[in-house]
Amino acid sequence: MVPRGHNKKPNLHEKLQLLRSVTNSHAMNKTSILVDASNYIEELKQKVERLKQDISSARNSSSDHQSSSWPKITVKTLEKGILVNVYSGKSCPGLLVSILEAFEDLGLNVLDARVSCADSFHLQAVGENEDNEEITINPQVVKEAVSEAIKNWEESFNNEE
Repeated sequence: MVPRGHNKKPNLHEKLQLLRSVTNSHAMNKTSILVDASNYIEELKQKVERLKQDISSARNSSSDHQSSSWPKITVKTLEKGILVNVYSGKSCPGLLVSILEAFEDLGLNVLDARVSCADSFHLQAVGENEDNEEITINPQVVKEAVSEAIKNWEESFNNEE
């Protein structure tokens, strides 16, 4: 049977060596390794604080920016149909439904769509006339209808909060 104290020494030594390597310490004695580790932890805390400040200021500037330009809507005429892109830097619960209702009101069938609603909102949809007629869809009319749908969604969303 190995005495208890004997088993802990190599284990403590291994842990100190691990701490030394993680903190990039070149110290050789226990006290110096612990001092280096403490300094390393303080540096990490300062980095975390700087990152928190950067994130906070980025959020403030993006929310200021979003109020003037949010959401971004682009509409392009395709050979057959129309391509609609809607982007917001924030999540927008329920916005997709409002936009699809606007498509329906315009008589547009959605042929293909990609949607992301997690941390941001991004919709890319291709639509064409329900009647499949050769009538050209006016991109400005679609953009105005989507803008109106977003405005109505925003008003109803703000009233719920």
